[in-house]
Amino acid sequence: MSSYHIVKQKKAVAFSILFFAAAIANAQVKRVKPVWWFGESVAANFNTYRGTTQMLNSSLTTPTAFHKGSGVKPYASLLAEYRPGKIWGGMLNVAYDNRGGKFDQVMAPCNCPADLSTNIGYVTVEPSLRVAPLGNAFYIFAGPTLSFNVTKKFTYTQDKQTDVHAEWSDVRKTVFSAQAGAGVDIPISAKASTTQWSLSPFVSFLTDLGRDPRSVGSWSVYTIRAGMALKFGTAKTTAPAMAITDPVILPAVAAAKEVQFSVRAPKVVPLNRQVKETFPLRNSVFFDLGSTAIPNRYVMLSPSQAAAFKEEQLQQSQPDNLSNGRSARQLAVYHNILNIMGDRLRSNPQSSVTLTGASDKDPAEGKTLAENVKSYLVSIFGIDPSRIVTVGRDKPVVPSEQPGAVNELVLLREGDRRVDIESSSKELLLQVGGITSPFLRPVQSTTVQSDPLDSHVIFSADGASESLDSWTVEVKDEQGNVQRFGPYTGEQASVPGKTILGNNAQGNYTISMLGKTKTGTIIRKESSVSLMKMEDPKQEGLRYSILFDFDQSKTIASYEKFLTDVVAPLVPENGTVIIHGHTDIIGEEKYNQTLSNNRATEAKQIIERALSARGIKGVKFESYGFGEDTGMAPFENNLAEERFYNRSVIIDIIPVK
Repeated sequence: MSSYHIVKQKKAVAFSILFFAAAIANAQVKRVKPVWWFGESVAANFNTYRGTTQMLNSSLTTPTAFHKGSGVKPYASLLAEYRPGKIWGGMLNVAYDNRGGKFDQVMAPCNCPADLSTNIGYVTVEPSLRVAPLGNAFYIFAGPTLSFNVTKKFTYTQDKQTDVHAEWSDVRKTVFSAQAGAGVDIPISAKASTTQWSLSPFVSFLTDLGRDPRSVGSWSVYTIRAGMALKFGTAKTTAPAMAITDPVILPAVAAAKEVQFSVRAPKVVPLNRQVKETFPLRNSVFFDLGSTAIPNRYVMLSPSQAAAFKEEQLQQSQPDNLSNGRSARQLAVYHNILNIMGDRLRSNPQSSVTLTGASDKDPAEGKTLAENVKSYLVSIFGIDPSRIVTVGRDKPVVPSEQPGAVNELVLLREGDRRVDIESSSKELLLQVGGITSPFLRPVQSTTVQSDPLDSHVIFSADGASESLDSWTVEVKDEQGNVQRFGPYTGEQASVPGKTILGNNAQGNYTISMLGKTKTGTIIRKESSVSLMKMEDPKQEGLRYSILFDFDQSKTIASYEKFLTDVVAPLVPENGTVIIHGHTDIIGEEKYNQTLSNNRATEAKQIIERALSARGIKGVKFESYGFGEDTGMAPFENNLAEERFYNRSVIIDIIPVK
């Protein structure tokens, strides 16, 4: 989370300097103003990495994954600018753009430090819209970037191992992204000269949207660039330049962002829906801090009970309601994970597993955790010990606690104290992302879902987190009766349509959002909806879930084959697909809201592409990110496994009504 604040600090300092320079530059005498400018620029790229990187090329997969990193690398461009007036114009840079850096050091299983650095460079074309909002020397710009890869080297070093200098595989030859920034033109030539020269300090931010250097893994790069441009332009003067001083124009104080209020409501409110769910099994057994015993929340059988155990039994005698009872029902399935593995190993005698135990700074204890799981499978289910390999580590391959973390360490460490079940036997796994997918084959279940998400009235108050202390919603019917919901502090809230309708079969409602600004002012926004109940016990939906590691959205790429080949073919023409992303409660609320949005949006884009390729038309998509909202979260957040399951995207496929 800290990198987000560092980015904000760097941007704030840079923009303050540019505003000050703009005021100075604008206090100069009037000059000849060329329409066309040319020049060159040099800058430093402050690159920041995030994601997961482990397979470097066909010859090298590191024993431990790398996640975050940074680096400072050069940027140089030839530029042209078109300025037909005081405000609007255009820019074009053709540049060498280096996005190199060094990943944060990790520890290999041998307890050896490992480092990974890269020199990855591009020839980049950057067309931008140029705007001088104050009509003076200060300008802002924004536009797309099109980059062509020219260098792709890396260096991997591991203590007690030979250094590896090689090239990345699967590097994208072309990368399309976007940038935005600001600068100020400081004149350095005589005021009456027909050829004008200026020095232009600038700063820009280059998003990681679309900025994935490779087609595998989830490595992404965002960059803050700071530099200087030297520009010149030539124009004919129609009269001698006069030494008339312009007044200094200070930047206007930005007004609070206006809150945009909208309501999404179903015309028909479904009360219940039968749902067939494919529930993924997380491949981990979590251990309590300070104990090496398998926690008693995991279902432990006797040998005679194990002999009669079948995985299919878990689909019976569970809570019926998918919304209110989902957490209890699915945890009842998940807490049988040892019995599920025992049954699958027993039914598939050629299969094998590796149990990797992790305990903070104590690989020996990590192996003890793995041995305790092995002992249960061997003694209770009679599995041949030679089919189970145990390994000890100080951290899991994909840890929750990152280097330098200082907040919520207990929750992070609870998530890292676990035994991960790994296998190359296809009978045990759901091959979502190919043979490297870690997740176990899912459990299938059928249940009744009350108040499905498409029955909810969803209120969106875009900008509320920046401009409002809180906001509430008033719902008034045609008789003047008012229901109140809230207060809310985020930008989205949800209420079941059935709650608003009450005992009424249908109704028309006026929706009012009352927001309290940070200065104490009350603002009011209004909308209206019409609702009608519907009960159709024959309608049957499908539900799929995909899971994420801590703080990751880009790992959605590992699910592309699953979403394309398994989920998309089940979407009917003119059907509805509702995609909702969630996070656990660790971290900042606003960050988690953005993270869940990213997860849901990327899943939606993959399914849309797959449907387009198949010629499926008329599908309605709804995509939501609920962040850490505990009212909408599929699970509680009390246990490590609940928090892991909340890092998810849930996909509901609803047939044509």
